Amino acid sequence: MSYKNILVQLDTGVHAHPRLEIALRVAHQFHARLTGLFTTYLPDPHALFVMAGTAFYYAEHERQRHERCAALDRLFHAEAARAKVDGRWIAAAGYANDVVPPYARLADLVIAGQTDPEDPESFIADQFVEHLLMSAGRPVLLVPSTGARATLGQHVLVAWDGSREATRAIHDAMPFLSHAADVTLLTVNATLDEPPLWRIPGADIALTIARHGVKVNVREVSASGDTTIGDVLLSQAAESGCDLIVMGAYAHSRLHELVLGGATRTVLQSMTVPVLLSH
Repeated sequence: MSYKNILVQLDTGVHAHPRLEIALRVAHQFHARLTGLFTTYLPDPHALFVMAGTAFYYAEHERQRHERCAALDRLFHAEAARAKVDGRWIAAAGYANDVVPPYARLADLVIAGQTDPEDPESFIADQFVEHLLMSAGRPVLLVPSTGARATLGQHVLVAWDGSREATRAIHDAMPFLSHAADVTLLTVNATLDEPPLWRIPGADIALTIARHGVKVNVREVSASGDTTIGDVLLSQAAESGCDLIVMGAYAHSRLHELVLGGATRTVLQSMTVPVLLSH
């Protein structure tokens, strides 16, 4: 198994170029075709219909969008040629939560960026990352706002709780795991409670991974006091010096919003290394 079709979401935010560089590195590593999907925030014409100057605002927004799209298009093809990666450019028109998932489903791996409240240009839709994780049907590699380290996927931390989502994440991350120098399978609170019968112990899934030629170490830790599982994952990631976290993504719907599970939410808010998530 390998990644042969990779999709990277790009916008006009300050993190788009670093995200493109990481996508090119991954595409080059796996000899994959890279699709750059350009999306920006699309104003709702019904939201400001009573305000003076609305028509000018939308016309100006569209003009700037085309200019920035053209500039990023040129950058994408120049960087792809430099990296010797087969590249394809798509400028998506429409609301990002609607138009991105159909393209994502055609890829083996989707690369997107961590939500950054300090960069308004990176905002393209409400709960974009959450919707992408839940609707893409593909693994999503999220790049932190702080950027990535010199290596990616050499030292991998896998969060394991025996769930369907974690199982899916391991399967989806196998190309990275197969190329990693070392992989640590981390279970939290495994020593406190006996896992349910339908859950697979860490040692068993580690053996399954090892059959793919992957060197796997199993580590069991406990969350104490008010420390959350998400905090434990981040602490272990920092302590181990990993350059990639692999984990399942959990969420449920509440009225008109998606609510992420506690560990997923904590990691996405405070991640300092790329995280590969599957749902």
